[in-house]
Amino acid sequence: MALYTCYYYTKSNGKAPVKEFIDSLDTVTQTKFFFKKALLEEHGTRLPAPHCHRLKEDVFELRFQGSSGHIRVLYFFAFRNIIIFTNGFKKKTNKVPKDELLLAVKRRADFLSREK
Repeated sequence: MALYTCYYYTKSNGKAPVKEFIDSLDTVTQTKFFFKKALLEEHGTRLPAPHCHRLKEDVFELRFQGSSGHIRVLYFFAFRNIIIFTNGFKKKTNKVPKDELLLAVKRRADFLSREK
């Protein structure tokens, strides 16, 4: 039974970048994402590594291996049991790219400002 619910961040123009990213992945990788998403919805803040990792500014990464390499989907906990996926990418280096982290922080701030 899911205790948390995950949603895709939606831009003011109605586009959901993470949904578009997931839709662009092959079927095997999409299946892995939905498995990890289900774990996150079940365990939330208690989901351990290696499934997720806290980055900073209350931004976390959901981690999994896709057919084309390491996949990361960044997210934050918005309200009591709501999780928002902000952006996703194929990881090519050991560290999360700074621009991806900054994008997640920006989208978090935007979401929270619109939900007040």
